[in-house]
Amino acid sequence: MILQVGGAVPTTPWELIVTSSAATRLVLLVLAAFSLISWFLIALKWWQFRRVRREGSRFFAELERTTRLEDAYHAVMKLPPSPYGRLLREGVNFFSELRPGELRDTERTQAPLTVTQLEALRMVLGKEVAAERDQMARFIPWLATFGSVSPLLGLLGTVLGVMNSFIGIATGGSGNISAVAPGVADALTTTVAGLAVAIPSVMAYNLFASRLGLFAGELEGFAYEIVGTMAREGRV
Repeated sequence: MILQVGGAVPTTPWELIVTSSAATRLVLLVLAAFSLISWFLIALKWWQFRRVRREGSRFFAELERTTRLEDAYHAVMKLPPSPYGRLLREGVNFFSELRPGELRDTERTQAPLTVTQLEALRMVLGKEVAAERDQMARFIPWLATFGSVSPLLGLLGTVLGVMNSFIGIATGGSGNISAVAPGVADALTTTVAGLAVAIPSVMAYNLFASRLGLFAGELEGFAYEIVGTMAREGRV
């Protein structure tokens, strides 16, 4: 049941929160924590995706200035660490283990990779792509969790508030609208709070999930390009 200070009925949302019941305050406190965490994760993932986009633009700009795989490897390894650089490093290092000194052999005197070795190279590249995708996907599912749980938590607070309001009406013996309205309004504050947390969380989740898909597709395309460059140079 809603608490009245000095017998005054709350007339603003803030007064409803201040004079709300203990159950409503607890739900609002949890939702406030969810909101802070979700906005922190939104800011974090936004910064991470912007950083990766800048790193990718710089990486591919440097890559376009080279013609051979070895030159590209040495050029991009001077850049700051990035998912694309790590993918290239894993592919080139694995190839160098299979064919030591092959990248420096401009005449390509050694035999190309066997089918088994080529498949192993693709598996190494695929594993690195999956690792980078999982790294970028970190914390994104939490946004979906907040987006789905917050409305339910708000509804729980509303139900508890309405129950308290009806208990108060039954105890006080008054059922007119002026007695019921403040308690119902108090209960609905948790529903509003739950939606306020859920809406930006769901929007951010959909945005980041889309960008994650584009990022993973770009990495997979680059992995194919690495194998294609090796094939063009007669190394696979």
